[in-house]
Amino acid sequence: QAKCYAAIYGSEQKLDVISVQMTYCNLETEEIRRFVQEFSVKELKSWFDELTEQYCKWCEMQVKWKTCRQESIHACVFPFPYREGQKQLAAAVYRTIAHRKKLFIQAPTGVGKTISTVFPTVKAVGENLGEKIFYLTAKTVTRTVAEEAFSVLKGKGLRYKVLTLTAKEKICPLEEAKCNPIECPYAKGHYDRVNDAVYDLITTEENFTRERMLAQAEKYQVCPFEMSLDASLYADIIICDYNYVFDPDARLRRFFAEGGAGGYLFLIDEAHNLVERGRQMYSAELCKEDFLAVKKLVKGEAPRFAKRLEACNKILLAMKKECENYKVLDNISHFGIQLMNVLSETDRYLEECVDKEVRETVLDFYFQVRSFLNIYDGLDENYVVYTEYQENGRFVLKLFCVNPAANLQKCLDKGNSAVFFSATLLPIQYYKRLLSTEKDNYAVYIDSSFDTKKRLLMNGVDVSTRYTMRSREMYQRYATYIFRVVKAKMGNYLIFFPSYRFMEDVYQEFTQLLASDEEEMELVVQEKHMDEEERENFLRAFEMGREKSLIGFGVLGGIFSEGIDLTNEKLIGTLIIGTGLPQVCNEREILKSYFDQKGLYGFDYAYRYPGMNKVLQAAGRVIRTEDDRGVILLLDERFQREKGKEIFPKEWADCERCRLDIVEEKIRLFWEKQTDN
Repeated sequence: QAKCYAAIYGSEQKLDVISVQMTYCNLETEEIRRFVQEFSVKELKSWFDELTEQYCKWCEMQVKWKTCRQESIHACVFPFPYREGQKQLAAAVYRTIAHRKKLFIQAPTGVGKTISTVFPTVKAVGENLGEKIFYLTAKTVTRTVAEEAFSVLKGKGLRYKVLTLTAKEKICPLEEAKCNPIECPYAKGHYDRVNDAVYDLITTEENFTRERMLAQAEKYQVCPFEMSLDASLYADIIICDYNYVFDPDARLRRFFAEGGAGGYLFLIDEAHNLVERGRQMYSAELCKEDFLAVKKLVKGEAPRFAKRLEACNKILLAMKKECENYKVLDNISHFGIQLMNVLSETDRYLEECVDKEVRETVLDFYFQVRSFLNIYDGLDENYVVYTEYQENGRFVLKLFCVNPAANLQKCLDKGNSAVFFSATLLPIQYYKRLLSTEKDNYAVYIDSSFDTKKRLLMNGVDVSTRYTMRSREMYQRYATYIFRVVKAKMGNYLIFFPSYRFMEDVYQEFTQLLASDEEEMELVVQEKHMDEEERENFLRAFEMGREKSLIGFGVLGGIFSEGIDLTNEKLIGTLIIGTGLPQVCNEREILKSYFDQKGLYGFDYAYRYPGMNKVLQAAGRVIRTEDDRGVILLLDERFQREKGKEIFPKEWADCERCRLDIVEEKIRLFWEKQTDN
């Protein structure tokens, strides 16, 4: 950079030679070091001309590509006949972008949300209303849906560079991601080769998938993750996890650095997930026991560092003595000052530490402290600071972001417009309040395009998951409900429970019921810690043809209750046991208290709305296409209460009440009607 300035200045002033000085200042000690080098201006000008010539090919490539892209966008048309609601949805998205606003979309499964948001957004880029699209997801499976949408549009002539960003740990070719040139052959000399790798990629390819990036990284022997980040500068859409835009520790600084802003358009899929994810991203905690563990490691060789750690430990010890279960704190400025001293000493220690294992432990601790201080600097009325004893006995101090809207808004302000969409974004005001601070955002509710006569929705009112009602008799009643529903029609079913413990109790009663009735049914059960292969095996069971019923036992809000597609005969019924209310815990009670103090219904914000979202997601597993038929059973009397029913989607207006003694007959009649039709 300094040589560039010197080349320009030397040429303008017609100098023969010029000195270039680099000045470094140590911010802690204020020590200054200067490095001076003398160049001939002729030598500098030759170097500068070569540099700009290399840069010129990148500029020309970008200009040509943009012209090609814009022409293809203008010629591109919606790839399908518009379904009911799709045209309204696409128009709302385009209008929102044109007005530089934010839009919240509640649109049931089957409307075609992805293509209906992607297409008008691409069209907006064609009209220079934005330059780069970020398609943000909470889960890997929804990224595939976005890729497929662009594949369809490309089939209609669209030219678009699509990059799917894969996490470093998942795309690293090595068994363990060790990002240093000593242990990683891809890191050694990476910067010597990466420009050629990226230029080759972006001039010969338009789909930057995980597989394509790995192949290119192998060809040029560069880090695939770092190359992906460089290629993202030239992509027209980046499909990635929420954290690459919103997380203060993981966001892409090349796009979202402080003070910067671009013509970005944000499409936020499954946006109901962003509330909890936002809370996690903008919260931080430190554990007292970690200070003691690091102190024990370093006290022999770094007494000053150990002293700083002990100062923090003493403050945490005083907090611990005053805390019975959890305690909300008004001010922790004294701890913040001591923590800054710890961060400085940790930094100094890491520069000199040679023990590999000790260094890794201290480095992890350093990142925790740094993250905590970064969050601490942004504390405002959207936070609650508290201490608590965790179940494992550890004592933590937590900065809890109860309302992530302000932090999310700062990120959204880096772009022109944002569209939040989900099949379960109810009640819409709840999400508008927690995902954005602006008061004039748009919202649209798209009615379901599915024929409600093809599904039976019932609420069993003679069962309850309330703690006071839990007993073996109630578990037997739930088991009998499952048995009778499945007996009424052979097929594949998913049963969702409020907890693993509840599932185990009902499962035990159900297997006994099966044994006594000699009915043959296959059972698969969600385990607490399933790896990827186990998850795939669980879902694969629903793909196979069989001559007897299959019942999957799972947990509400878990990996199988949202984001999976089991169409037609792969799934014909879902039973949802309980209202999905989160378990009572310190964090939920803090949320409840916080929103009560804001004049809102704290119980709704902490429990009812998150719970109902899980119920709606689970229910959405059944009817995925216009040809699907199925049964949805809500098994808890609490669904009948006004507060529960008022956040039902419109298409649930036909929900019937039922009891155990009539459920089998009602389901038989439903399936008979489907056969007649």
